[in-house]
Amino acid sequence: MNQSTFNLNGEDRALEIACGEQPQQRFETFGAAALSDTELIALLLHSGIRGASVRELASRIIAQAGSMAGLATWKCEDFRKLKGIGPAKGRQLAALIEISRRMMKDSTGEAPVFVRPEQIADHLAPIIRGLEVEKFWVFCLNRRNRLKKLVEITSGTATNCLAHPREVFRVAIQHGATAIICAHNHPSGDPAPSSADLQVTRQLREASRAIDIALSDHVVVGSASSDPRGLGYYSFRQSGAL
Repeated sequence: MNQSTFNLNGEDRALEIACGEQPQQRFETFGAAALSDTELIALLLHSGIRGASVRELASRIIAQAGSMAGLATWKCEDFRKLKGIGPAKGRQLAALIEISRRMMKDSTGEAPVFVRPEQIADHLAPIIRGLEVEKFWVFCLNRRNRLKKLVEITSGTATNCLAHPREVFRVAIQHGATAIICAHNHPSGDPAPSSADLQVTRQLREASRAIDIALSDHVVVGSASSDPRGLGYYSFRQSGAL
């Protein structure tokens, strides 16, 4: 190989990267924002098929959809219509579209309102599923009981997760909450409060009065199948302890 051939190949290689034929390298060098629509799709596909590079396959997807925005309505079966997109890759791409859709919905919609313990239990259900330790959360609310911030305060053991009022109300003040709802899970599934839960709730109640940030409720979340009442949660407010 002579010098001119070596230089030409080197220039071709640099041009290939600059033109987006290697989106991985461009991603590492310039970040995701610098990538074209085709390069972003190519990065997700990872590899091409016989007779078509990953970039060519990505171009076909964009062409079929009409634009990147056109992909917003695509389902798994739409991706699988293209040669080279199998079931696994189709599901992955469709899942990414759905994630993007939900992110846009959450960013433009109003924050949820929390006024009932079952709303707290439903909101935490996907978070606590499979947890083997107790965790303690604070729902920071505004004057209309809309969520401003959900903050995990502590993570404990399988049977114990104490939260000090100082930590709870520090978070509430930091996020400008006018009211809070505290919640923690019981990995056993039985939401019946322990003696420690009762003590912490009394401390939180006294602290809320001193600081003038309402403690709207303290909810213990378990599972309906392990709850003798069949609810799956225990509300200190409903029980009359607040």
